[in-house]
Amino acid sequence: MNLFRALITVSGFTLLSRVTGLIRETLIARAFGASQFTDAFYVAFRIPNLLRRLSAEGAFSQAFVPILAEFKNNQGHDATKALVDAMSTLLAWALAAVSLLGVAGASWVVLAVASGLKSEGQAFVLAVSMTRIMFPYIIFISLTTLASGVLNTYGSFSLPAFAPVLLNVSFIVASVFVAPHLKVPVFALAGAVVVGGILQFAVQWPGLRKIDMAPKIGLNPIAGLAHRGVKRVLLKMVPATFAVSVAQLSLIINTNIASRLGPGAVSWINYADRLMEFPTALLGVALGTILLPSLSKAHVDADTHEYSALLDWGLRVTFLLAAPSALALFFFAEPLTATLFNYGHFDGRAVVMVGRALAAYGVGLIGLILIKILAPGFYAKQDIKTPVKIGVGVLIATQLGNLVFVPIFAHAGLTLSVGLGACVNALLLFLGLRQRGIYAPSSGWALFFAQLVGASLVLAGAMHWCAGNFDWIGMHTRPVARIALLAASVVLFAALYFSMLWLMGFKYAYFRRRAK
Repeated sequence: MNLFRALITVSGFTLLSRVTGLIRETLIARAFGASQFTDAFYVAFRIPNLLRRLSAEGAFSQAFVPILAEFKNNQGHDATKALVDAMSTLLAWALAAVSLLGVAGASWVVLAVASGLKSEGQAFVLAVSMTRIMFPYIIFISLTTLASGVLNTYGSFSLPAFAPVLLNVSFIVASVFVAPHLKVPVFALAGAVVVGGILQFAVQWPGLRKIDMAPKIGLNPIAGLAHRGVKRVLLKMVPATFAVSVAQLSLIINTNIASRLGPGAVSWINYADRLMEFPTALLGVALGTILLPSLSKAHVDADTHEYSALLDWGLRVTFLLAAPSALALFFFAEPLTATLFNYGHFDGRAVVMVGRALAAYGVGLIGLILIKILAPGFYAKQDIKTPVKIGVGVLIATQLGNLVFVPIFAHAGLTLSVGLGACVNALLLFLGLRQRGIYAPSSGWALFFAQLVGASLVLAGAMHWCAGNFDWIGMHTRPVARIALLAASVVLFAALYFSMLWLMGFKYAYFRRRAK
């Protein structure tokens, strides 16, 4: 498999997903601004998202994909299909039960996640109602993750990477065509979440049928639980769930703190999250997605050289593309925020506040992306306990950071703590891989970093000049001119960065790598 081609495929569809996601957020910002309505929606949406990350993208994927790859490589098609059927049956029934509990106890859940909404008028009641509407989303998105894991293990990356686009399309349709006709327009967004979850699962069905891996959800979850492969996945999920829970606990604490910083704070951070997740998904998630199956295969084959070489390739690609992204968030936060969101009810003050949170994310962006590359180095070897231990320490460090930074930087202190905590996490993961002999860096890293720093300094200067010499907020009356200026700036920055690397002798051919 050509890793670079796979990366381009996944990143291309991820880019489409993020572009439609930005359109989605722009429309939401224009319609609702940063208000108690958006605070209520984002808190409500965060709750099923937290459970999704625990049961699906986080603990489940980390435990399921390596074992699925082992079954595929060693036990053949029929045994692999039986594992998929058993796992999907247990997953569907367990999450249906969780959804019923969530609907029944929605008010307690919202109180635990964002108690500060109690002081924002209708926000708490709206958040409870939307939580009840959105809870079934966890069933469909978890099955979507199972389908993605199967397709990725079989070398198919296109449909899983495209699926999130459909959630964004659902939001866009709801914002433009449904919301204006509702008594409480923000409820249209809650309905869009459930519809988007169903569409994301449905679009992957043809790909699963093509490889004869369409899951059969049985009526007896106990039978699924009895499968030996499922038992192994569940055993791996226990530490994995704890690992992901640590990160999500930090997110819950941060949301609770933000809900106490006044109306709009939760929304400011959410808008900054959407922009921060653009490079995180485009690089970190995409690289982690294509590396985990290849790393799992190298582990099954006992090919330590290939295992280390895959990690080395992933780390170099990350630094190459994450460095300019981090600079963009730090130096170009306000131009990005103004151009994308400064319309309708989203005013200049909101631009400044979101820009501050986004710039703070820029400090730790490389760490946030590196985690997505380094953690699979442990997961592919079915070692989940090490990331758990590291995660506990990082949770403590992040909350200590909040004690220091929130009084100084308010809501931006929360995003700064998250970014710095991610950097600590990435460093500890790297040291763990090195100490265990899992990863041995190839030659040439010193020259690589020297070239990277040189190009980054030139790029930082150009970004700082462009951000300070144009009135990005004042250009809200000329949106077309502002969009054109941003597009021209991005093209200029990309050309400048990669040209500087080339002038310093950077070798791009290294990244055209194939996995065995």
